[in-house]
Amino acid sequence: MQKPISWFEIPTTNFERARHFYEHTLGLELHIEDKSEIKMGIFPYLENDTGGCITAGKGYQPSANGTIVYFYAGQDLTAPLDRAIHLGGKVVLPKTS
Repeated sequence: MQKPISWFEIPTTNFERARHFYEHTLGLELHIEDKSEIKMGIFPYLENDTGGCITAGKGYQPSANGTIVYFYAGQDLTAPLDRAIHLGGKVVLPKTS
């Protein structure tokens, strides 16, 4: 059986703000691809893993009523959540097992 999810895109209207937020919250560097109509910040991933990106361009609109994406940020989420809050994010669901 193939993995059911191969790619995800997180829409943004402020690419640099989203880039700064995800890079600093997760402690990683996004690979930037600037296509003619869209700009993508690709999260690091291995060839056969699920990949994804932040995306800005015509038709990409963030929404609180869309898909939920779960990131792996280590065994203890305290530091990444603190960084996210410091960078303007908000916790909508507290840490759970």
